[in-house]
Amino acid sequence: MPDRYEGSRQLLARARQSLAGGVSSPFRASFPVPLYFEDGCGSHLRDVDGNNYIDYTLAWGPNILGYRHPKVTEAVAKQAAGVHTYGAQHRLEPEVAEKFQAAVPCAERVAFTSSGSEAVQLAFRLARGVTGRKFIVKFEGHYHGWMDSVLLSYRAAAEKFGPVDAPTVALGSRGQVDNSADNVIAAPWNDLGFLENVLSTRGHEIAAVITEPVLCNSGCLMPQPGFLEGIRELTQRYNALLIFDEVITGFRIALGGAQQHFGVTPDLATFGKAIAAGMPLSAVAGRQELMEEMYKGVVFGGTFNGNPMSLAAANAALDVLSADKGAILKEANHIGGQLRDGIAQRGSKLGLQVTGFGTAFALHFTREPGLSQYRNTWNDDKEKLTRYLRAMLDEGIYLLPDGRVYTSCAHTAQDIEQTLHAVDSVFAQLE
Repeated sequence: MPDRYEGSRQLLARARQSLAGGVSSPFRASFPVPLYFEDGCGSHLRDVDGNNYIDYTLAWGPNILGYRHPKVTEAVAKQAAGVHTYGAQHRLEPEVAEKFQAAVPCAERVAFTSSGSEAVQLAFRLARGVTGRKFIVKFEGHYHGWMDSVLLSYRAAAEKFGPVDAPTVALGSRGQVDNSADNVIAAPWNDLGFLENVLSTRGHEIAAVITEPVLCNSGCLMPQPGFLEGIRELTQRYNALLIFDEVITGFRIALGGAQQHFGVTPDLATFGKAIAAGMPLSAVAGRQELMEEMYKGVVFGGTFNGNPMSLAAANAALDVLSADKGAILKEANHIGGQLRDGIAQRGSKLGLQVTGFGTAFALHFTREPGLSQYRNTWNDDKEKLTRYLRAMLDEGIYLLPDGRVYTSCAHTAQDIEQTLHAVDSVFAQLE
């Protein structure tokens, strides 16, 4: 039987002779087959072997409008014929920032960066600079970038986390120095009582609490009712800042992000991925008096911040997403919700739980009765998930290696029908 992925395997072998690991991000090496692609349009991708896929990776989330959206493509092509970066000001900066303000509740002021990891570092520095305190509270399993100061208590070995009632701040990588954890306090998510205890005893030391408003990076777990509201009240009570990491939820769960969806406004929020619908762009948004601290001694910079290429894409993308009060994104969440519910219904006999919202959800093969904290996902059957992902790939459905599913504004009812047909076939094999 011919190898349908032969071209990708050959390119991977070649890349390993020049590129560390053969891929540009180690996360990509965990796919059942690290594929090489040569084109995509809408919700579909084509690899170098000519295989076509309905894509639910969306480049790990950024392509909220799918691939090659005509308005974004036109805007980028027009800018590509001009200046790519000035290292100085240009008209697109205020234009895009104003559209950001119109959509995002906390965005009294905006600062553009190039990556989500950078945005989080700026938010931390602002929080510490404003409060004069050094500690950040982060929740277990939440991912806020790969920098030493925050790659903590995220997907490390289980024994490194300590007991749930007294968590250890677990280093996430070899090469991190031990003092990376010195200014961070780890907490279990969806446990308001634990957080209240931390703030009541150490609130005078805590600059901010940071959270993914939906735990997208470790299983797409939803906040329990009242949890986000509770964090907001506690941080205000103890004069700490609340930071939402909306790198995934921003311009995905709703036009104004999770803060609009849940009705909870943070002091600062980080954004990325979907802002520019595929071009590299991230941002920090927040209250004016906090953001203006960048010009009063809180140092921040970046040659490519607000570059014209990325902002041209964002300008077009935000126009598309905001049209008719965000109708296209609402429809994407509706269609994605149909897929989520269809998979959940079909997989219940296999112990499958599906968590998350319409445009970002995750699959868990588990007998765990409830999934509300990161530690609950430790019992997921990862071997069964890998078999599912590989079988779906053979069916022409491209998924992320951790069981996450992203849907976009380009996915159609026909895509959902075809995907659920593939799910039926694969679940029959797994049974």
